[in-house]
Amino acid sequence: MTEDWSAVAEAINARANELTLKQREIAERSGVSLAIVREIQQGRIQRRRSPRTLEALSIGLDWHPEHLSAVLQGKRPPEIGPPAETFDPVVPLLQTIIRELRGLRAQVGTLASRIDDGSRQKD
Repeated sequence: MTEDWSAVAEAINARANELTLKQREIAERSGVSLAIVREIQQGRIQRRRSPRTLEALSIGLDWHPEHLSAVLQGKRPPEIGPPAETFDPVVPLLQTIIRELRGLRAQVGTLASRIDDGSRQKD
């Protein structure tokens, strides 16, 4: 499978222009060294990079993490979709606690009303 590093460079440059980012800002946002950002953006030094490097650059450019890897392979980049829903076991427990608190609040309200009614009758 051929790798198209010039397409990666073009994609990064177009996105940097779109977001008005300088190389240093891309490096800071992605955590990739300025030298590597420069090499990839210029497209002159075409060597094998860690998939993590392209992932970090993609994220730093507000793309899907696999965007630049897809561009490199000549594939259509994935779209960023809504965040995946993850199951958090704490949520049902919190919902139960909230229901119980509402029930207790109602009971306290009833008791407070009875106390108020009782004190009014004595007066």
